[in-house]
Amino acid sequence: MEVATGALPSLIPKLADLLKGEYNLQKGVKGEIMFLQAELEAMKTALEKLSSDRIDDKQDKIWARDVRELSYDIEDSIDTFMIRGDGRSEPHGFKKFIDRRLGLLTRARIRHRIATDIRDIKNRVIEVHERRERYKISSVADAQPVKVTSDPRLFSQYTKETELVGIEETRDEIIKILMGRNDNKIVSIVGFGGLGKTTLAKAVYDKLRAQFDCSAFVSVSQNPHEDKLFPDMFYQVAKKNNSRINVIDEIKEFLQSKRCIIVLDDIWDISVWNLMTYALPDNNDGYRIITTTRNFNVAQQVGGAYYKLKPLCLEDSKILLHRRIFANEDTDKCPDQTAEVSDKILKKCAGVPLAIVTIASLLANKGGNIIEWYKVYKCMGTGLENNTAVSNMRKILSLSYYDMPSHLRICLLYLSVFPEDYMINKVRLINMWIAEGFIQYGKHGQSLFDVGESYFNDLLNRSMIQPVHDWYSGVIEECRVHDMVLDLIRSLSNEDNFVAVLNDTGTTSPPNAIRRLSLQNAKEDHSMTWIAKRLQQVRSVLLFASAVPLMLALENFRVTRVLDLHGCNLSQCHNDLKHLGKLYHLRYLGLRGTSIAQLPREIGNLPFIQTLDITRNKITSLPPTVVHLRNLMFLYTDWSTRLPSGIGNMTCLENLLLHIDDSTMDAIEEMGQLLELRVLRIVFNKWHNNLVEYLRKLQKIKNLYIEVIDGRRSIGGLDAWVAPQHLCRLDTVRSCWFSTLPSWMNRSVLPNLSFLWIAVRELQLKDLEILGRLPALYSLQLEVDHLSLGIHGRFVVGAGSFPCLVHCKFWGFVEPVVFQQGAMPRLRELYLDLFLMWEGIETSSSDGGLDMGIGNLPLLQDVFIDFRSEVASTEEVDRVKDTLSRAAEIHPNHPHLTVLR
Repeated sequence: MEVATGALPSLIPKLADLLKGEYNLQKGVKGEIMFLQAELEAMKTALEKLSSDRIDDKQDKIWARDVRELSYDIEDSIDTFMIRGDGRSEPHGFKKFIDRRLGLLTRARIRHRIATDIRDIKNRVIEVHERRERYKISSVADAQPVKVTSDPRLFSQYTKETELVGIEETRDEIIKILMGRNDNKIVSIVGFGGLGKTTLAKAVYDKLRAQFDCSAFVSVSQNPHEDKLFPDMFYQVAKKNNSRINVIDEIKEFLQSKRCIIVLDDIWDISVWNLMTYALPDNNDGYRIITTTRNFNVAQQVGGAYYKLKPLCLEDSKILLHRRIFANEDTDKCPDQTAEVSDKILKKCAGVPLAIVTIASLLANKGGNIIEWYKVYKCMGTGLENNTAVSNMRKILSLSYYDMPSHLRICLLYLSVFPEDYMINKVRLINMWIAEGFIQYGKHGQSLFDVGESYFNDLLNRSMIQPVHDWYSGVIEECRVHDMVLDLIRSLSNEDNFVAVLNDTGTTSPPNAIRRLSLQNAKEDHSMTWIAKRLQQVRSVLLFASAVPLMLALENFRVTRVLDLHGCNLSQCHNDLKHLGKLYHLRYLGLRGTSIAQLPREIGNLPFIQTLDITRNKITSLPPTVVHLRNLMFLYTDWSTRLPSGIGNMTCLENLLLHIDDSTMDAIEEMGQLLELRVLRIVFNKWHNNLVEYLRKLQKIKNLYIEVIDGRRSIGGLDAWVAPQHLCRLDTVRSCWFSTLPSWMNRSVLPNLSFLWIAVRELQLKDLEILGRLPALYSLQLEVDHLSLGIHGRFVVGAGSFPCLVHCKFWGFVEPVVFQQGAMPRLRELYLDLFLMWEGIETSSSDGGLDMGIGNLPLLQDVFIDFRSEVASTEEVDRVKDTLSRAAEIHPNHPHLTVLR
């Protein structure tokens, strides 16, 4: 049972702010707020305990539901009071005098109303508590027998090898890693729940165990018991029961002179591994360990090698499905009429063996009846199928879900607002989490976004979401949710009325109070009748393009925090954006790609808004009122959008794009006042000489991009700048030349630098070596000006340099760069320019000096060569092309070669 904490994480700090704020509360109200604060903190603790203990009791469910709904209502009341209590900007002159008197009367009424509301809320809190106590029947519950269920994951240990599909290749890969000459004593198999980690580990174990003196396959599980774990391990290796009290010492002593293979299956926490290491021999090279885990962080901390298990390919998925349904290995036995629906089913299973086997168990009793197969297909993802196999699959996935802390669970549940197979942008998702109040400030000055990014990475490492990388930067920009996980979180979300989803399978939430609404298509528009009546309490609204006809009037969303209309053509739904100014509670407004040309002035009436995304529109300028958004942290605009003067007032901004021309030069000075900036992108019509003065003030910058449109790069324009240690991405290649490589551009100052695109006029070989030691560098574009400076030496990339580099572009080197064995071990894409046969430059070999060592780059996939010589003859260019083509042909990967001239 998922017991979400509702609005309590964000509500409790607001009560504290209300006590400290200058709100002139009526006498006695502060005491009642203090009572509420203490009571709600106790409720939050109780909800988290219920959630972690997974108690499935109907009374607890009812109480948890009441507390969640109550927390939402309290937060709505507090936010409304804070907005009205603070007042608005007032006009001048006599009207100001009259309005001010009326305003004082109004605020007095508001203070009286909040006093009444808080007393009512206090009574509701007491009522919820008393109701639970009144009907508490714990003595009866305690008398109920405990239902013992077996772990369905254990069955994979006893699967016959003849029933396995596509496992031989992966099994042999792990054996090669484990038994090769690289001294890997430990291999961790990492992957999503149900991907077949245990099955694979068992296959490797069975293949190798005969080569060792002793062996053990130990199921660690989520809650290991030390008093059972080690005796079982000793019995397996020694074939007898332990005789001493300290069984760990007995295991260690027994293994000291033995060659042994041990599988530690299903490790959830590194503390368990640390405990297991006490039983391993100190000076014995003969043992081998295989671990399985769903958490990549655990695999990294275990050490040794790790193997990320991949889903089955489509062909193996078909074999597994048909073999399980028709009890034979002949894939042609699948009836022709079911081929199409079979492919649809396998697409949903996405290569996860557990999902395929589970669905096969449903189809096995359906024969070849295509109608029945389509019924199963339509039920996939709805959580409605009542089947033991489905229940077991859910149980396996739930193990990962309930192992997470409550703050990760609620962030994962929120992903149920997105459609199936949707590519979810990481930044967009984190901004939504922040707006919902799921994220609180971290330690050591972490921003909300930093904390949210750590949550995102934790979900990745726990295999709950799947990453989508950007090719050039290496940054994970998007994620996807596996259909089986989406099925689980939608089921849990529906149970708790966390999200109401309107899609092609109908509405997943019962017709009661709607807190979050996801409109995914317009096929079920009849459901909008009851949805429209319940919008007074909706906190999040996501409208997707196919559901635009269902868009409701904006003034309906009185307490909405998140409004996302990404990709919706607003010209089709006739909504007046002026009503945006009435959504006083709004924290997140997503208008990306909505075909709008301007924002209304009323946008300045949103006091709480944190995120505003208006990219991919035709908005050329923002209204002057936007500078009133003092809480705005993330402003996403296009290059063509001009900002008004006064942006220096928006001191919470962390993300900003500036287009500076002659009429907006003052924006650079105002930029220097935005000390919270972490992402800054600037486009100049021409270089601004005072830029460094203001950049020095921005010590939290992590991503910096600067471009000059006129193409005239400044020489030494950033020489006096020193980058902050947080810097992750730097792109100045289209704006200026560094005279030489800055002294701060090294691994001790910039350990997290992953993206570096710069131009350095004079580069020394030692500078290239310094860059090669940057530990996180993923993408490098390095341009030099050696031809005009008369620098002709050949540069060598040495062994061990650029360990993480995937994309590389070297530009302006007079002689080709040489790559030694062991350099750039992960490089996939290489861009080079070549100067051929310039007067005064001689090559050292018959191939034009093109022995660059491309064959030493083991993962190379694409090579782009640009000839920049005006002097070389056609014959010389052809000769060089042939040389490069031969180098690509003999490379093990046969990289694709593109030659430009």
